Amino acid sequence: MDRNLYIPWTLKYKPKMLSEVIGNEEAKGKILQWVRSWERGKPKKRALFLYGPPGTGKTVSIEALANDMDMELVQSNASDYRTAEAVKRFAGRASEYATLFGKKRLILFDEIDGITGSVDSGGLRVITEVVKETRCPIILIANEAYDTRFSTLRTYCLLIDFKKPPMSEVIKHLKKICLHEGIEAEETALRLIAERGSGDVRSTVNDLQALAQGRKRLTYEDVSWLASRDRKEVIFNVLKSIFYARDSLSAKKAIDMADVDPDMLFEWVYENLPYHIKNLKELAAAMDILSRADIYRGRVRSTQDWSLIRYFLDLMTAGVAASWSRRAPGWVPFRFPTRISSMSRSKAERTMLSAIGMKIKKRCHMSSSRAIREVIPYLRIICQNNLEMASGLAKWLDLDDDMVTYLSSKQQ
Repeated sequence: MDRNLYIPWTLKYKPKMLSEVIGNEEAKGKILQWVRSWERGKPKKRALFLYGPPGTGKTVSIEALANDMDMELVQSNASDYRTAEAVKRFAGRASEYATLFGKKRLILFDEIDGITGSVDSGGLRVITEVVKETRCPIILIANEAYDTRFSTLRTYCLLIDFKKPPMSEVIKHLKKICLHEGIEAEETALRLIAERGSGDVRSTVNDLQALAQGRKRLTYEDVSWLASRDRKEVIFNVLKSIFYARDSLSAKKAIDMADVDPDMLFEWVYENLPYHIKNLKELAAAMDILSRADIYRGRVRSTQDWSLIRYFLDLMTAGVAASWSRRAPGWVPFRFPTRISSMSRSKAERTMLSAIGMKIKKRCHMSSSRAIREVIPYLRIICQNNLEMASGLAKWLDLDDDMVTYLSSKQQ
């Protein structure tokens, strides 16, 4: 089996040089200028504070810069260093001592939003002290820099704003990936994926991989059913928060992470569980929980008692998370729900069936659903084998040319 099949494309096509990072040319120029200013001595602002929406290239720009300039990157997710002692151990020593092989050092605090709040036990205060005394460049990254909790830290930092890259650049990046993967992709399909990504390049590439991996051709029809991304986090992160939650509360909060329709989320969970849970007993337990969630969903629909919706949501999130050990070997890509895709692609067919059913209803005095189920199969046989009889029935039922063509086609 080709191991490359399971490599996330966000890693496979991750920029290795700063020039390869999409968009934000002005921001990248300021970063490069600031880092080079250390060659002339300590600058007035000893830290950079990069901020902007997720997926706009903040972290990857610093990683690429360190590679370009052959610097040792000391990198940390700041949410893992919540105490003053941990921050001192990580950043304090790194900022004071030289590297083993004489390389210049660059310290990166990623996702610094994660160390704000009372639980940090002084972590943010110590970072501010480290920035004031550092002997090497420090870079801080957050989605939002103007939180009041950063007011003191900001005075010691040069702020650089990262914006969403131009749509044309995102599409160009997707085309490049498709070219390397041997995928013939329609421009309209890539444009739709880029538009639904809302400037989040990382999520857009994830979407492309989920849609196109294993295909030789990607058309607009393959992606047109995608729901609009009107949410704070992409659906992949929502699923990750459910499947790999540390506790039930974290899994339940996944609903709040994104403005996702619960029915659509149910399809995502249902589609992806078998690929992530390898233990058959655990998979059976998770599917049993999901089936109970589906029962409550059905009761909400039939009784319109919306107080039951909480049981549906809790079982679909916390219930699923608690039903397995969350030990999945390797990286497993999330997949788009095939049931939703199939339903959307058959929408035109269902519309046609409904229209023909209504014609039969008027003539035969039966429900349209019964007409679709019991009459249309025989109409198809007649239309495909007896043109004279089909012509008479079409006239009697008042079927238009499109309806007759549909019934006559043997590709149904």
